[in-house]
Amino acid sequence: MKAIICGAGIAGLTLARRLNSLGWHVVLLERAPGPRTQGYMMDFFGPGYDAAEAMGLLPRLHELGYQVSEACLVDRNGRTRARLDFERFSRAVNSRMVNIPRPDLELALRESLPTEVDLRFSVGPVHVDNRSDGVSVTLSDGRVLHADLLVGADGVHSTVRTLVFGDERNHLRYLGFHTAAFTFHAPEIRARLENRYCLTDTVDRQIGLYGLRDDRVAVFAVHRTGDPTLPTDRHAALLDNYGSLEWLVPEALAHCPPSEDVYYDQVAQIETPRWHSGRVALVGDACHAVSLLAGQGASLGLAGAYVLADRLRRAASIEDGLGDYERVWRPVVEEKQRTARGGVRWFLPHTTAQLTLRRIVLGLSRLPGMHRLVARSQTGKPVTTITELGQQGDTTTGHSARR
Repeated sequence: MKAIICGAGIAGLTLARRLNSLGWHVVLLERAPGPRTQGYMMDFFGPGYDAAEAMGLLPRLHELGYQVSEACLVDRNGRTRARLDFERFSRAVNSRMVNIPRPDLELALRESLPTEVDLRFSVGPVHVDNRSDGVSVTLSDGRVLHADLLVGADGVHSTVRTLVFGDERNHLRYLGFHTAAFTFHAPEIRARLENRYCLTDTVDRQIGLYGLRDDRVAVFAVHRTGDPTLPTDRHAALLDNYGSLEWLVPEALAHCPPSEDVYYDQVAQIETPRWHSGRVALVGDACHAVSLLAGQGASLGLAGAYVLADRLRRAASIEDGLGDYERVWRPVVEEKQRTARGGVRWFLPHTTAQLTLRRIVLGLSRLPGMHRLVARSQTGKPVTTITELGQQGDTTTGHSARR
């Protein structure tokens, strides 16, 4: 059996590894010229953590991860107004969590990718012939590939979804925010942040800073806007929207790289009526982006890819496997999407009253037992474990990195 997977991010890399372990020949396509270097620090827990454990990845993830002591909201002078103790939050998920930047999670997955997987950068699909007996994919370099299965793991703005399931506007739910991220080198700022994740305690816009290795600093930005249109100049947009904030923000913006090196996108969810059609399927953000508000996209993307591979293994046919995958996994992600939409005011307050309420809630999280309630309000219901979904552990071992 042969599969073409479009998108070498978290879901695509996971699926490529799992299908290869099941005897599939896998071609993994990525439009970008190389691995992505920009991305957020994530609280990686839940079903993705379970799947990573089953795949033997946890030691590497914890090696690449960071010990974050707390998330704190700071005023214009850098004084802490409220804080969330990460040790308490970790206990709320039974200490099965690692703080890791998205590029490093992708690195761990890429390192574990079997050499048999055909990974190609700077290429993507431009046309799909979806038949009952297979699929033919015309690539941006002019070549045509034939396979038994095509999977779109190419994110919120999925090309596969557009080619097979229609215009993006029919699937994207804009949530009213733009977000951006970039990194820079600044030893003095890195020292001031220590091992904390610090965010501005501000209305309608917020910048967060946290330290990385090698004296680097990562910036996370989000602001409220009714216009989903993305700016042509990302650098200028950051200066326009956040330039008047104080604390360390002016110094951080002074280090902002050129537009092409800034991650910038809408905060949105993907809601599509079907995740598969014929021999084409979607996985990860391409079919169920939960958005930045939910904070579990990476975990759900990794776990969803794991579930998809397992259901294909169990099924009598590819079509049956795709149907089982959607039946099992769709209710899980739809609950997370609902939780995220309900937490908009908590995520980025729109009024000073909401800002004050957020401080109070964070303060309550320090009381005995309250940290679990606060965590639950943000993460939603506990997700059924991989084992309970009937999955089997990854039997691949000893695979080395392709590069």
